Amino acid sequence: MRKNSEYFKVLILRTIGNFLLFSSIFMIIKTFYQPIREEFRFFIDRITEKKYTISDVNNYQNINQQSPNINKITIVDLFKKNQTQTLIPEDPYFSIIIPKIGANAKIIPNVNAGEKQEYLDSLQQGVAHTLGTSFPGEKGHIFLFAHSTDYFWNIGNYNAVFYLLYKLEKNDNITIVYQGKRYLYKVIGSQIVNPSQVEYVSRKSNKEFLTLQTCWPPGTTLKRLLVYAIRASE
Repeated sequence: MRKNSEYFKVLILRTIGNFLLFSSIFMIIKTFYQPIREEFRFFIDRITEKKYTISDVNNYQNINQQSPNINKITIVDLFKKNQTQTLIPEDPYFSIIIPKIGANAKIIPNVNAGEKQEYLDSLQQGVAHTLGTSFPGEKGHIFLFAHSTDYFWNIGNYNAVFYLLYKLEKNDNITIVYQGKRYLYKVIGSQIVNPSQVEYVSRKSNKEFLTLQTCWPPGTTLKRLLVYAIRASE
């Protein structure tokens, strides 16, 4: 009887231990899957010399009415050299496209960054435009953010479009499509800040100034990465 009791104790402890182990592995995979996936895609793009172009916004509706298989890419396609892929704006009303990192996402306008549930809901749909900041074509500060979350284990539920922002360098292009028109911005720099440093959201500018924000390092919520850009001359 005593042996059976000890056996069940060991069995229970092993079961708990295995549960904790597999739970930990699952959480690690969930947290870092998207950053690793994006890094792998970027690596393949570099070795295959893949280029991204932006489709004519005026043809957006026509392009989307074509075959649904138009954008499907096979494993073989990933390793073809010197590819060029055309990125179709997710939404002709308000979208962001960053060719260097293959980013393409809808922008949700006028999101209140002070209302947690509001911005978390928006970030499951795309990139958030901060309420009170400017829009393309207006002089002033445009503030966009993505990949924010309440807890680190919930990161996988949010858009991965900004995971590779840290790859951007001075003079790289950022295109915003707003109300059917394209606006081109050039990167001028970047900065890593603490989450408590929110004064940069309300910065003033007499030029058209763009800030992109994401969590840093990728897969965590420890800090914030800011990328700065200014409107390119037309």
